[in-house]
Amino acid sequence: MVKELKSYYTELINNSINELKNEKNIDAEIAPIEGEIPPKEGMGDYAFPMFSFSKQFHLSPNAIAEEVKRIALKNSTKDDEIKVQGPYVNIHFNKDDIYKALVKDVENPSWGKNSHYKGQKIMIEFSCPNTNKPLHLGHMRNDALGESVSSLLKESGAEVLKVNLVNDRGVHICKSMLAYQKFGGNDTPESTGIKGDHFVGDYYVKFNTWQTESTKDENKITHPTPDEMASTMLEKWESEDKDTLELWNKMRTWTLDGIAETYKRTGIKFDKYYYESQLYKKGKSEILRGLEKGIFYKDKDGAIKVSLAPIGLDEKVLLRSDGTSIYITQDIGTAIERHNDWPYTSCIYVVGNEQEYHFKVLFYILSLLGYPWSKNLYHLSYGMVNLPNGRMKSREGTVVDADDLLDRLHALSLSSIKAERNLTDEKANDIAEKVALAALNYFLLSASPSRDMIFDINKSLEFQGNTGPYLQYMGARVSAILRQAGEEGIKDVTSFILTENEKKLVALLDDYPNVVEKAAIEKDPSILATYLYSLSSTFSKWYHDEPILKAEGDLRTLRLNISIMFKKVLEKAFALLHIPFLEEM
Repeated sequence: MVKELKSYYTELINNSINELKNEKNIDAEIAPIEGEIPPKEGMGDYAFPMFSFSKQFHLSPNAIAEEVKRIALKNSTKDDEIKVQGPYVNIHFNKDDIYKALVKDVENPSWGKNSHYKGQKIMIEFSCPNTNKPLHLGHMRNDALGESVSSLLKESGAEVLKVNLVNDRGVHICKSMLAYQKFGGNDTPESTGIKGDHFVGDYYVKFNTWQTESTKDENKITHPTPDEMASTMLEKWESEDKDTLELWNKMRTWTLDGIAETYKRTGIKFDKYYYESQLYKKGKSEILRGLEKGIFYKDKDGAIKVSLAPIGLDEKVLLRSDGTSIYITQDIGTAIERHNDWPYTSCIYVVGNEQEYHFKVLFYILSLLGYPWSKNLYHLSYGMVNLPNGRMKSREGTVVDADDLLDRLHALSLSSIKAERNLTDEKANDIAEKVALAALNYFLLSASPSRDMIFDINKSLEFQGNTGPYLQYMGARVSAILRQAGEEGIKDVTSFILTENEKKLVALLDDYPNVVEKAAIEKDPSILATYLYSLSSTFSKWYHDEPILKAEGDLRTLRLNISIMFKKVLEKAFALLHIPFLEEM
């Protein structure tokens, strides 16, 4: 309802300004004005500053505000308060009316949805693991963003296809393969009891150690070096050497099986998988087509390149001199293949901000190749997740593996739960796992995507403050209140007077659909996360100050109705942020 009220008063105030202009016989163009949210409580719910009209009206902003208020009150058909505070015309919405509309709206299963993206087909690519290592903390931010943004877009009317591009080819994959050939013997994930993706990842770290040791003394370097051997292996792979492909298939399967276990644990799902190993040739053919048309050129060393001068950059290699592909080669082929598979309105790439150059170049090259849909490609760039002691590096083994992180979060939350409640091991473990997921996902989504962040495992698990477990506790708390009251649905109230706390709460609850729409448009789940914390904090203050179960008659019904609406919003919002809702904890 608040959204409609804002539109109504925006039109009313602008019409009032124009009426004042006519009264004053002013012959000047008056630009429309937009309302804004006042910075402090007590200043109303929506405010219109009059500063910009002082010159045309030859009046002070304060005087203009009084005149506009006079005209607006004369023409308004609503009973909200219109007041003036200095140079502002402030609107105080009637919260009683908002409450009456809200109790009807919230019962509608589609309440909270919007149609901003109705009719649009949006593909969103996220996660994109490598088959030479397990998922790590950085992937967890990527997955949280991808899953949440997908849900927000669906809630806003889009048809969404979630895709995962598996990086299962390239020189980095060959490095793990070489290290396994040298150090692995007959070991397997089964024989060692190590999860497949961790098993392969260990050999990626071993390769880096091997390469470092073999090139430590420049006077004793022999050839081929491990890096040179990896490049040779990539050439063999692209030539479909039988033994190379056999080893690749074996280690690839180990990793993919391990990663699938992590996805199952975190609840991450995809509608379609793409594999670079199946797409890179299409990219090569596109590059050769561009070379024939004169879009690209061959350098003197045989590499195929493109000039990036029109976008303010230098040049970019598209195929190496030995004919092998690079990342952008396969990304070109992948983009084309996916649009052929599922012609989308737009495609979103959820990838870290260190790849901003890559996507700027990719989108430009696709436009050069004549694909008009390239203008609808979007890079959802997000900041890095670091640890308190610095940046993570896979090849040095300093990353935080997703499985290890979840295990630690689970263990810490389990110890807290068991210390407070007498639960069966099965029940305690179930709650602990859901608290762990809430702690992780909420922490990763509570900051805007563009920001770098330092992940603090202890802060993420706190049950007080701006955390996932705190929000889960509020969900469990309101569930307990409603169970104790025996109430399951909203009931009519014959008469009521809202307290100031209730007015704030009702206004926040009513704002939920607008928050969802804004978060979807900006592709920023932190907007919803921030809203949830504000809503939960307001509810907490309310039920502490104004008892629910001890109230009687219409007052009790009113407060139970507000509690039911609060729970409904939590359940809806939790699903959009990929946070498990707990009826008890």
